[in-house]
Amino acid sequence: MTKLSVNINKIATLRNARGGDRPNVVQAAKDCERFGAQGITVHPRPDERHIRYQDVYDLKPIVTTEFNIEGNPTPDFLKLVKDVKPEQVTLVPDAPDAITSNAGWDTIKHKNFLTDIISEMKSLGIRTSIFVDPVESMIEGAAIVGTDRVELYTEDYARQYHANREAAIAPYVKAAVKAQEYGIGLNAGHDLDLDNLKYLKDNLPGLLEVSIGHALICDALYYGLENTIQLYLRQLK
Repeated sequence: MTKLSVNINKIATLRNARGGDRPNVVQAAKDCERFGAQGITVHPRPDERHIRYQDVYDLKPIVTTEFNIEGNPTPDFLKLVKDVKPEQVTLVPDAPDAITSNAGWDTIKHKNFLTDIISEMKSLGIRTSIFVDPVESMIEGAAIVGTDRVELYTEDYARQYHANREAAIAPYVKAAVKAQEYGIGLNAGHDLDLDNLKYLKDNLPGLLEVSIGHALICDALYYGLENTIQLYLRQLK
């Protein structure tokens, strides 16, 4: 079964909109795990507009499943990761002012940069994953820099899904096969939801984990958090 890691950034966005500590991010993470989530994902950004760096420190002692920290590997981010030592770090090349992640790494152009960071993370016992577009050459580059996993950026798949899901999934299948050839683990994330998740899972060989936040939290407004997590888990069976 493909694992579900719940991104709780939107919980923090709601808290920050009003100030105070409601909803409580730590309690939300505990609840997600209690309701069946197999991982917790956070993506702190420099302006701390949703998850704050302190949240990450607060979450580390209580997350009992896989803790996945995503972000652009700036010096501050890398210090946070070294301090917390999550099970997985996902390196994302997002600009500081990006609303959300919108592109994967050019693993060829940034070969030396990624190789150095990944080597350091591995020396600390942290599994590394890098955010990439579904392009075979980028998977090849990911193998060269030594990453443990790649996370396929699935916005294009989600956008095209209802018009032609076979065409939408095609480049992702090629990327997944290439990852298997190189022995790289496969994650996926971005704009996945209850409509498009099962088809992705059924057609991507070796899909280990999906990270889902925005759609899942939106669905929870209607279905409740516990029920929503169970609905997503059913799509992954």
